[in-house]
Amino acid sequence: MPGWCMLNGLEPPETISIAVIEDDRRIRQALRVLIEGTAGFHCAGVYASMEEALARPWTDLPTVALIDIGLPGMSGIEGLELLRQRYPSVACVVLTIYEDDERIFQALCAGACGYLLKRTSPAKLLESMREVVTGGAPMSPEIARRVVGLFRSVRPPERADYNLTPNELRILKLLVEGHSYKSAAAELGVAYYTIGFHVHNIYQKLQVHSKSEAVAKALRSGLAG
Repeated sequence: MPGWCMLNGLEPPETISIAVIEDDRRIRQALRVLIEGTAGFHCAGVYASMEEALARPWTDLPTVALIDIGLPGMSGIEGLELLRQRYPSVACVVLTIYEDDERIFQALCAGACGYLLKRTSPAKLLESMREVVTGGAPMSPEIARRVVGLFRSVRPPERADYNLTPNELRILKLLVEGHSYKSAAAELGVAYYTIGFHVHNIYQKLQVHSKSEAVAKALRSGLAG
């Protein structure tokens, strides 16, 4: 069953259910209050560590898991990979203080569908949760700039184009920049279903199964530069 990163363009569910994995008690409780106190959102659980989150099967399966990176014990990035294996339908979004290239890249490679900084406003955080379930890849502006910088700094190896067409390369670049099907279609002036058709082909050619994997592979290979 593919994850939410792959299910781009879907209408958001009536209620967006969010699990929080955060070691700071004050932040953890503040997120719980924010989520439960906002119409259309539900807190599926809060966990102080990745070990706690993985200790028992989730009976209240969330739509999104909001994950800190700097956790005690198992790191958020390591745990993110395990969560994706166990709950492939859950979109994993990083919420952290770290904004260095290495952690951003590692998180994307691990399958993060978004990367937000903890200074993100409550309203923007909830907006990002809506965005991720409709196929977006929300990132704080500072993170988006770094991702674009990483993308541009990687020199494409020879003959590493994976036989992508010019249209597919343009769409892949938009995915790297965080676009959803809808916004990519608007950017290119094409129909929504056209983007879906091309993204399906992109995934097949890159041999990936989600937007985050496609973005990570594009960054490593220097595609769509």
